[in-house]
Amino acid sequence: MALPGLAGSGLSSRGPLDEAEAAAEEHEAPAVVAAGALPQDDEEDEGRGRGLLRWDGFSAWLHCVCVVGFDLELGQAVEFCFRFRQSSGRRVSLHCLLDQFDKDLPVYLKKDPAYFYGYVYFRQVRDKTLKRGYFQKSLVLISKLPYIHFFHTVLKQIAPEYFEKSEPYLEAACNDVDRWPAPVPGKTLHLPIMGVVMKVRIPTCHDKPGTTQIVQLTQQADTHISVILPTVHEVDLFRCFCPVFLHSQMLWELVLLGEPLVVMAPSPSESSETVLALVNCISPLKYFSDFRPYFTIHDSEFKEYTTRTQAPPSVILGVTNPFFAKTLQHWPHIIRIGDLKPAGEIPKQVKVKKLKNLKTLDSKPGVYTSYKPYLNRDEEIIKQLQKGVQQKRPSEAQSVILRRYFLELTQSFIIPLERYVASLMPLQKSISPWKSPPQLRQFLPEEFMKTLEKTGPQLTSRIKGDWIGLYRHFLKSPNFDGWFKTRRKEMTQKLEALHLEALCEEDLLLWTQKHTEVETVDLVLKLKNKLLQADREHLPVKPDTMEKLRTHIDAIILALPEDLQGILLKTGMT
Repeated sequence: MALPGLAGSGLSSRGPLDEAEAAAEEHEAPAVVAAGALPQDDEEDEGRGRGLLRWDGFSAWLHCVCVVGFDLELGQAVEFCFRFRQSSGRRVSLHCLLDQFDKDLPVYLKKDPAYFYGYVYFRQVRDKTLKRGYFQKSLVLISKLPYIHFFHTVLKQIAPEYFEKSEPYLEAACNDVDRWPAPVPGKTLHLPIMGVVMKVRIPTCHDKPGTTQIVQLTQQADTHISVILPTVHEVDLFRCFCPVFLHSQMLWELVLLGEPLVVMAPSPSESSETVLALVNCISPLKYFSDFRPYFTIHDSEFKEYTTRTQAPPSVILGVTNPFFAKTLQHWPHIIRIGDLKPAGEIPKQVKVKKLKNLKTLDSKPGVYTSYKPYLNRDEEIIKQLQKGVQQKRPSEAQSVILRRYFLELTQSFIIPLERYVASLMPLQKSISPWKSPPQLRQFLPEEFMKTLEKTGPQLTSRIKGDWIGLYRHFLKSPNFDGWFKTRRKEMTQKLEALHLEALCEEDLLLWTQKHTEVETVDLVLKLKNKLLQADREHLPVKPDTMEKLRTHIDAIILALPEDLQGILLKTGMT
């Protein structure tokens, strides 16, 4: 959702309560009302003892807080999430702590430098003094972190009271956030906000996929904890897939392949939740294309995504405006859903329908597509979920079953790729300290396809079908491109780390005695660059390796003439 004055502006960082004003357009656009920009003091916040400047703690979690006033009748109060693109060329004003922690996150939770998330709490309240008889206002949290469940929990804690107590309450809440510990993956965090203490744990890349490290209320010292969050990012998967769970495997394929997909929903919250559930269904694989949980005609990419002059892009859009039923009619895959039922209720299952039937604004719920799945439908998971509905199994338990099913399906698909890519890694014995690190072998699609006969997904999945066809399609998708670039970067960094370790095992001082001063100085500069690279790129190097290399550098410099020592000691780091 592009907020005028926010999306497209790059969201300049002036303080947690960012001033952003815009006039409502055609009685549909939201007007952004400033809650007042807080000063950014340069002095350290006394008493915290963390050496952080004022609002550094806040910036590690949030970019800004906005209060949005509407001049449009929108209906019931809703909570939802949206995502929007940051303007190119704008400085990313996020605290550098996030970059340090990003390397320890699962790939699907890493921040995307090109996008922000907006978490919304919308409220409509009667007010006889106003012409319409009520006011409409939203509290919006803007963040780089895709922690959907966490930030919606924060909004539930602070938004209702904010609407009663106004700006001073919001400023106090921002001060609480500024005192939070940094969002370190793997640590149990206690986050107080306005008298409530939340206990959370951010996942790490080392966690076993599919397991939730639930923080337990076990110690007596935890009696002050008010809210325990079992997850920071997951949505209620079954509730979102409930109207379409008969077709969940087909939707998994569409998301995996990065196909253009539109969700037409009756409200922003249902649109948002469904898009986020779709993106989540291929976890632990990251969805590398764009996705917009709530997309409107005011988004800056509206023309780009609705043009008929080129094929629809690889993106998942969530929309509510009936106008999109006509504007996006040429898209190949459209999910139209009705109202999501409360937990415990099962909506009527929608059918797969031909796209030509999506002609009117009052089209019935359904999955409108001509797509033919590569894999046969897994009847067992459908029976299991249907049995759960009949037995009134809680939605949370149904979500666990569905999430495990998607996880096993994704892992069965990705393991053969992981196995083949690992074979592209050069042997460790080929790494020489006196040569550049060896290159990875090239990924050859046909060579990979030949490995599937003996080590394909049939080893771990009961599902039959055209797996080969699915792989061929996937290798041409943005998700494969993003996944392979990530893996190639990780493996290249591993080779750089092994090269550093090989260097450390050499007697570098002895080497310098056999070479000229010019060659020795060149070696020192290259070693310093290696250290800088290891630090900058977070190479997987052991701490003692870095110390050994620094010791080598110092020893080599001290063996040189004094004039060269002075120059080299001032150059870079030692």
